[in-house]
Amino acid sequence: MAKLQIAQDPTADELLSTDPFALLTGMLLDQQFPMERAFAGPAKIKDRFGSLDPEAIAAADPAEFADLCATPPAIHRYGRSMAGRVQELARTVVAEYDGETERIWTEATTGADLFARLRKLPGFGEQKAKIFTALLAKQLDVKPAGWTKVVGDYGKKGFRSVADVTDADSLLRVREFKKAAKAAAKAESAQR
Repeated sequence: MAKLQIAQDPTADELLSTDPFALLTGMLLDQQFPMERAFAGPAKIKDRFGSLDPEAIAAADPAEFADLCATPPAIHRYGRSMAGRVQELARTVVAEYDGETERIWTEATTGADLFARLRKLPGFGEQKAKIFTALLAKQLDVKPAGWTKVVGDYGKKGFRSVADVTDADSLLRVREFKKAAKAAAKAESAQR
């Protein structure tokens, strides 16, 4: 895998760069929470749980796993509920891909197939599946035929999402883009 710099922390970014389940979990946690902290969540889980193996996470006692995810600094502002989602994601990876996360994208035959595989994952709505497809293409060179069609604007050059975060400067530029997009949407809504 390529050297990612999403969490802006060397240990967390190394894990994201070498462990496909860490990267997928970071994307799962990237909602209602600063993206660099969301993508640092998998490293916290590994530190506290001792593993990011999907089978081990899937089999963990839910209450104990929730406790370790909610311990400050928590993996997410909603640490306990996200712990449940991480376990649900792990169970899906085990059941559908024999615990081999990267099969989600290495076995996808087209961009539409990859998007559909991601869309089926717990916690991955349409937008999240598009962004993760774009991240895989832009940063890991996973570009099945037709990927640009399924991701829409997320496939364009620029600083639109986590798919475009490659360093501290690009993180700030993505944050500015999101802030401007949110303001524009709010202004448009107010005019209706």
